[in-house]
Amino acid sequence: MADTTTTRRSPLAHAAQRLAAATHDCDGALILAELPFLAQVNVRLDPKGPADAVELALGIPLPLTPNTSVRGGGLTALWLGPEEWLIVGPAGTQADLEARLRSAVGEQHAAVTDVSAQRTTLLVAGDRARDLLAHGCSLDLHPRAFGPGRCAQTTLARAQVVLVASEEPEPGFWVLVRSSFAGYLAEWLLDAATEYLPAPAGEIT
Repeated sequence: MADTTTTRRSPLAHAAQRLAAATHDCDGALILAELPFLAQVNVRLDPKGPADAVELALGIPLPLTPNTSVRGGGLTALWLGPEEWLIVGPAGTQADLEARLRSAVGEQHAAVTDVSAQRTTLLVAGDRARDLLAHGCSLDLHPRAFGPGRCAQTTLARAQVVLVASEEPEPGFWVLVRSSFAGYLAEWLLDAATEYLPAPAGEIT
């Protein structure tokens, strides 16, 4: 199947320049960007069922510990529930990923659903990333509690998100948000980020 991402418009295309400008103005303290069109495939199955076949197809195990993730081979498997995972991969690979998973589960009791169009992903990274997210998220984001390999379904600024502590492409966080709420959440992040902009020359802080 041809990759059509070049003709699609991401939910935050209109905000790309403002996100980049905020990143520049924060001088590395914050990195804000959209990671558009990531493949996202939801998998529901009994871990005692076809999990081994799914893991073989993915090349990584499905995490069984609540609110954890496993990454490898360009894919990330996120634990969403006792029998539910979200597999995230590079843009444009959702059809192949879905086909591999469907082949792996075969006729066994399972559900494989491409949900790539439902969400976009925001990258929030930099030294002040945790501080910024803490303004609108009730989770304990200290590295000891929510370091790399952790994920959670939670709210950020009252928007439902999947929050992932990630080390790639930058150490920081992925914020997976419904496309219909992406603009709102980007505006909230940009507004909250003003706290971390340097004071204008001559201004006393």
